[in-house]
Amino acid sequence: MTTLAQRMKIARSHAKLTQKQLAEKAGVEQPAISQLETGKSLKSAHIAAIAKACGVSAIWLDKGIGEMTDGAPGFDANVEPASGPFRYYEYPEISWVQAGMPVEAVEISNVALCEVHPSDAWAGPNGFWLKVKGPSMTSPNGMSFPEGMVILVAPGFDVESSQFVVAKMVDTNEATFKQFIWDSGRAFLKPLNPSFPTVEMDGEWVLVGRVVDAKWPRSAL
Repeated sequence: MTTLAQRMKIARSHAKLTQKQLAEKAGVEQPAISQLETGKSLKSAHIAAIAKACGVSAIWLDKGIGEMTDGAPGFDANVEPASGPFRYYEYPEISWVQAGMPVEAVEISNVALCEVHPSDAWAGPNGFWLKVKGPSMTSPNGMSFPEGMVILVAPGFDVESSQFVVAKMVDTNEATFKQFIWDSGRAFLKPLNPSFPTVEMDGEWVLVGRVVDAKWPRSAL
């Protein structure tokens, strides 16, 4: 399954547009296009406009469902397709201790007792939520994940530079939430809070999964 960032690049290439041209055609700011293509933004309210500007299916661009173009026999380009029913998925919120364990080690009986949160993002069959702890991902400006938010982790998903991940130390299974940075053949775990250090991912670290959604739990609203 492709990521939203990958589908954005494919759609723009299909339309033969630069980021600036796509932004103008879709009526959005160019940084919004850039953030979607780099994975810094995991969703956007402008997906339908971007899809229309690129001449691709909005549901394909947003969710990777169906064909890229709506060119099936009998399709009338002058007719707006009706919106389908809203689809969402439910995943359990587990502990940071469980997040550091192998997937098979997280007992279903324990997960069943956890709080469940819905999301319209697909995190695979083993997806789970984690509650953000500490201030390391709280940024003074831009994207921020304050303590108390929940993040949806998709184990086994491909990860690109600048995306957000959960990683763990091999020896201790200690898990952490950071931004993944790939630079000059080396991988780093970068906090959004500049008061915390960036850590190089050496042989002591492995990725648990990519973060595909984040929100405040209902209990915090």
